[in-house]
Amino acid sequence: YFYILSTAMVIMSWNPDPASLEQVVILLNQSKTADSAVQKQVHEKLNELNQIPDFNNYLAFILQLPTQDETNRSMAGLILKNNIKNHYQLYPAEVLECVKRACLACLGDRSAMIRATVGTIITTMVSKARLEAWPELMPHLVASLDSGDEFLVEGSFSAMHKICEDSKQLLEDTPVSQPLGILIPKFIEFTGHRSAKVRSLALGCINQFIGGHSQAPMQYLDRLLESVFRLAEDTDTEVRKQVCSSLVLLVDSRMGYLLPYMTSILEFMLLRTQDPDEFVAQEACELWLAIADQPNCQELLRPYLPKLIPVLCRGMKYSESDAEALELENREDAHIPDRESDIRPRFHRTRSKMASQHLHDCAAGGGSGEDADASGGLEQQQQDLLLLAESGDADDSGGGGDDILSSWNLRKCSAAALDVLANVFRDELLEHLLPILKDTLLSERWDVKESGILILGAVAEGCLQGVTAYLPELFRLLLTCLQHAKPLVRSITCWTLSRYAHWIVTQPHELCLKPLLYELLNRILDTNKRVQEAACSAFATLEEETCSDLVPYLGDIVQTLVFAFQRYQHKNLLILYDAIGTLADSVGSHLNQEAFVQLLMPRLFQKWESLNDDDKDLFPLLECLSSLATALGVGFLPYCEPVFARCVRLVETTLRQQQLHFQNPEANEAPDKDFMIVSLDLLSGVAEGLGSEIQPLVQGSPILDLLYHCMQDSQPIVRQSAFALLGDLSKACFDQLRPAVGNFLMVLAANLNPVNISVCNNAIWAIGEISIRLGSEIKPYVEKIIDPLTDIINRTNTPKTLQENTAITIGRLGLVCPMEVAPYMSRFLRQWCLSLRNIRDNEEKDSAFRGICNLINIKPDVVVNEFIYFCDSVASWSEPQPDLKEMFHKIIFAVKENVGPENWAKFWAQCPPLLKERLHAQYGL
Repeated sequence: YFYILSTAMVIMSWNPDPASLEQVVILLNQSKTADSAVQKQVHEKLNELNQIPDFNNYLAFILQLPTQDETNRSMAGLILKNNIKNHYQLYPAEVLECVKRACLACLGDRSAMIRATVGTIITTMVSKARLEAWPELMPHLVASLDSGDEFLVEGSFSAMHKICEDSKQLLEDTPVSQPLGILIPKFIEFTGHRSAKVRSLALGCINQFIGGHSQAPMQYLDRLLESVFRLAEDTDTEVRKQVCSSLVLLVDSRMGYLLPYMTSILEFMLLRTQDPDEFVAQEACELWLAIADQPNCQELLRPYLPKLIPVLCRGMKYSESDAEALELENREDAHIPDRESDIRPRFHRTRSKMASQHLHDCAAGGGSGEDADASGGLEQQQQDLLLLAESGDADDSGGGGDDILSSWNLRKCSAAALDVLANVFRDELLEHLLPILKDTLLSERWDVKESGILILGAVAEGCLQGVTAYLPELFRLLLTCLQHAKPLVRSITCWTLSRYAHWIVTQPHELCLKPLLYELLNRILDTNKRVQEAACSAFATLEEETCSDLVPYLGDIVQTLVFAFQRYQHKNLLILYDAIGTLADSVGSHLNQEAFVQLLMPRLFQKWESLNDDDKDLFPLLECLSSLATALGVGFLPYCEPVFARCVRLVETTLRQQQLHFQNPEANEAPDKDFMIVSLDLLSGVAEGLGSEIQPLVQGSPILDLLYHCMQDSQPIVRQSAFALLGDLSKACFDQLRPAVGNFLMVLAANLNPVNISVCNNAIWAIGEISIRLGSEIKPYVEKIIDPLTDIINRTNTPKTLQENTAITIGRLGLVCPMEVAPYMSRFLRQWCLSLRNIRDNEEKDSAFRGICNLINIKPDVVVNEFIYFCDSVASWSEPQPDLKEMFHKIIFAVKENVGPENWAKFWAQCPPLLKERLHAQYGL
C-alpha cells in the first residue's frame, strides 16, 4: 500500500506532455538497437535533450512507470544518474525534488534491476550535494526497514549500502554522522534477517565503518562480534564473504579485542581460504596480509604455518574454471593487433632532481632520476607488493582472459600473502616451502610448474638468504623455463628472474648475466604478446641493476630493441619505449655512439612525427626521448630543434586551454596537463644533455615566460616538473634566465614546503643551481630561503634525497652569502653533516663543503659542539681537491689547538675506530 500510494502521489505531482513522453520512450527503445548509425542518432539526441532540465522530469516519470518494461525504466534511470553526476548544479530545485520523490517511490519496486538503478541515483545525488541537502533521506530509509515489505527492505538496504560505500567520509565527518549511533545497531539487527541478501547488505554496511573515524561500530563491538560468529556458518556465499571481510577489518583495527578469539578465527579463516567459492576464499586470504602487519604475527601464525603455506601455494595456481580463458593466452598472438580496450591508462613519472648520488649508487650518468627515498620505506614496500600482485599477469593482451589475468584475485592475494609472510618469517618458511617448490617446479603439468615459479618469485625478498644456496641450480632451471612451450610459463619466469636480478649481477657474468641477457632478448622477440611484455619489464629491472655492466652487450641489445619496433603491437610498443629509456638511464653516455644513434633515433622519430599533439601515446615516447637526450648529450643535437619546438608548443597549448577553461568551464573542458608535464620533463632532459648548446633554442622561444606560469600552477606535479626544468636551464644557459631570476626565486621560495615532497625537493635543487651562478646577488632572497631550509633539514622522517638536496643548497648559499647564512649555522650544522656523510665526491658536494667551511670560519665556536659530526662528514671524502682539503685541515687543527690537550684526548677517545683510521690517514691525527 505504501509503495502504490507513493507512486501515485509522485505521478500526480508532475504531469508530462503525452507527445513528448512518447518521443522519449521511442528514444529509449531505439537505444537498444545494434545499428551503429541509429545509436549515433540516439546519442546526439540525448545530448541535445540533456541541456533541457525538464527532460529529467520525463526520465524520473518513466523510471517509476509500471507500464514500461524494466529495460526502458532502468535506461531512463541511468541517463538520469549521469545527468545528475555531470550537471547537478545547473538543475532547478523543483527538478531535483521530482527526482528525489521518484527515487524514494521506487525503492521497493518488484524489479531488482530498478531497485539497483535507484540506489545508484540516490548515492550520486548524495555525493554531489552531501546528505544535508536531502535531510529526509536517511530517516526514510531507516523507517522503510521496518515496513515488512521484503522488496522495500532490500531496496532501502541496497541504497544505504551504496551511500555507506561512496559517502563514508560524509557520514563520519559531518554532523549527519550522529545517526551512525542509530544505524549501526539497526544494521546489526538485520544481520539476522531471513533474506540472505539483506543479511549480507547489513553486514556490508557495518564493514564500511570498521576501523574508520567514527567510534559508533566500536560501541557495539560485542553485539557485532556475536553476529559475525553467528553468520560464520551461513550457507550464502555473499554472507560468508562479508563475514570474512568483517574479521579482516577487525584484525586490522581491533586486534587487541580479538586476541581471546584468535584461535577460532584463524582456524575458521584457514578453512574459508579454501572455500569452494573463489571470492569467499579471496576475502579470507586478505586476513594473512592483515596479520602480517601485527607485531605478534610470528607468535600467532607460527603454529599454523604447516597448514597455511600449502593452502597459499595452492591458491597461486590458476583454477580449473580459468582453463578456457587461459587457452587464449597460451597462443602465438604477436601478429594480432591490439584492441583499444587492451591499452591501460599510463601515469607519467615526473622527475625528482638529485644534487648528489649516494656512495653505493651505480654510475649511470646524468644527475636526475626517480626519488627513491622521497616516499619512504612504506611506499617502497607497497610498490613491491604491487609488482608482486601483477605476478607476471600484467595487462591482458587480447582474448577472454582480462578478468582472470589483470584483476585482483585469489591467486594474486595468495602470492602477496606469501610475500609478506616471507618477510616476517624469513628462512623459517623454507622447511614448508622447499618440498612444495620441488614438486611444483619439476611437475609435468604446465599450470603446476607455473605456480611453482610464482612461489619462487614471491619469496625472493624474504627468503633470499636461505634460497641463495639453491639459486645456481634454480637459475639453470628457470633459464630452461624461458623456452617452455606455454607462454604463461615463459612470462612468469621472466618476472621471477627479475626478482633475483640483484643476486644474478653479483655472480660471474659468463655464468649468469650473459646467458640471462640473451634469453631475455629472445623473449623480447617472443611470438606471444604477454611474454614480450614480461620480458621487457624484466629486462628493464636488469638494466637498473647492471648499469654500465651492460656496455659490452650494447650492440646486441640495441639491435634487438630496434627489431622489436617492427614486431610489437600498440600496447607493447609503449612498454618498449620504457625499456629503451631505462637502457639510456643505465648506460648513460656509452649509448652515444653513431651506430646506436642511427639505429634508435630514426625509428623513434618516425613514431614521433606520426603522432598528433593530442595523442596520449606521446607520454611514454616523450619519457623515452627525455632519457635519450640526457644520455646522448651532443649526440642528440640533430634532433633537438623539432623536439624543443614541439614541447614548447605543447606547453603553450595546454596553458591556453587552461585559461579558456578558467574563463568558461562549461564551454571548455579542462586540459590534460600530462601533455605539459611530459614536455617540461623532455625539455629538462634536452637541457641536461646538451648543456650550453641549448642556448640558441631558448633565446628565440617563449619558454621562460611559459615556465614562469607553469611554476605557479595549482597542481603540484606541474610545479615539480617546472622546477626541474628551471634548474637544468640554470646550469645550461643562466645568462638568459638572469633578467627574470628574481621572479623565479620568489616562486621557488614560496614552495619550500615538504608537504609536497617532490615539489619541495626540486625547488630546493633549483635554488642551489641558481645560487652557485648568481653569486652574492642572491643576497636579497637569502632570508626567505634559509629559514625554511633550516626547518626542512631538521624535520624527522625527512626523505634522504630531500635532506641531501637541502644540505647542498644550504652549503652553496653559505659559499656565496656567508654573512647572511652564518647566524643560522647552530640550527643546522649537525644535521647538515649527517645528511652529506654518505654521498660520493662530486662538484655539488665540493661547493657545499666550501660553503660550510666559509660559515665555520665566520663562527668557529659553533663547530666545537658538533665537531665529531663535522669530522665524520669530512672523512666521507675520498679525494677532496687540494685547496678544500687544506680548508678541512685548518679547521680541524684550529679546533684541536683551541680545546686543549685534555679535551682533545676526550674527543679522540670517543671517536669510532673507523673514523680515527680515516682522520689519521688523511690528516695525520
